[in-house]
Amino acid sequence: MTSAQTLRVRVAKRQASGQDIALFTLVSADGAQLPAFEAGAHLDVHLPGGLVRQYSLCGDPTDKTHYRIGVLRDANSRGGSIAVHEHLKEGVELEISAPRNHFPLITGPGAGKAYLFGGGIGVTPMIAMAHTLHKTGMDFEFHYSSRSPAHMAFTAELDAAPYASRIHKHFDENAPTPAQQRADAAAILGAAPPGAHVYVCGPKGYMDWVMDTARAQGFPKERIHYEFFQVDVQKGGDSFTVVAQASGKEVVVEAEETIANALERIGIRVQVSCEQGICGTCLTNVIEGTPDHRDEYQTDEEKAANEQITICCSRSLTPRLVLDL
Repeated sequence: MTSAQTLRVRVAKRQASGQDIALFTLVSADGAQLPAFEAGAHLDVHLPGGLVRQYSLCGDPTDKTHYRIGVLRDANSRGGSIAVHEHLKEGVELEISAPRNHFPLITGPGAGKAYLFGGGIGVTPMIAMAHTLHKTGMDFEFHYSSRSPAHMAFTAELDAAPYASRIHKHFDENAPTPAQQRADAAAILGAAPPGAHVYVCGPKGYMDWVMDTARAQGFPKERIHYEFFQVDVQKGGDSFTVVAQASGKEVVVEAEETIANALERIGIRVQVSCEQGICGTCLTNVIEGTPDHRDEYQTDEEKAANEQITICCSRSLTPRLVLDL
């Protein structure tokens, strides 16, 4: 461990799995066991150039010998996935955060059947969830959607998993069998028993489709669980003034810049990570003013309270915003 915030790890194994997807096995650089994690957790991965990106853990949560992440190389990304694919070779050491979980799995008595929906690389947290559900003896279905068989990762592993009979593969193109054509979320969730929970991760369009279907089938919001890994953030707007109360400094946030960037111009640097309002790293307390929330991290209730703001993407509805900085 290099500090209270980061762990030093080494890439012990790298393997290709599906088109443009690489799986990375990370072990402690000093050979020690790694901190435990729960299904749904993710890591902050520190990359060259100061980039920090989040990746879900896709291994068995009971195994402390290593962590594993799966990363899609996306030519349209903001540079994180390309940096991972180019920099993380076997033997390379890097810093990561300890696991954090904003996508917890509900287990225990009364939890109900779990429906896991993973679209594309969004399948990664579902694998850890499936491990936990299987080991705890809970009822679940695992629906994995991909563009085509060639784009699907983890195929051999999932085929050999002890919960393989619970996995349903779905493809938009070239489905090997009629049963593997695009998932019928309405039919799947329409047959769900009372008390069931839905978990979904993947591209935003896929997630919106699953969540909208769940709502239409009568699932209350507390039984619909999700984690975004990429969203289309609304950008720009009127300029406004941000005041950092602790320092007394203030700055005008221009129409096309973020609060974080404006603060950096006056020497106040706040750690940001995803730059899309999905990880919560830059969440900052609001003392005065009304935020224009553009994040997917806070709940509707938290946004309505206007007590915190994600300064990587959100803006202000009032001409002046005072922050606890």
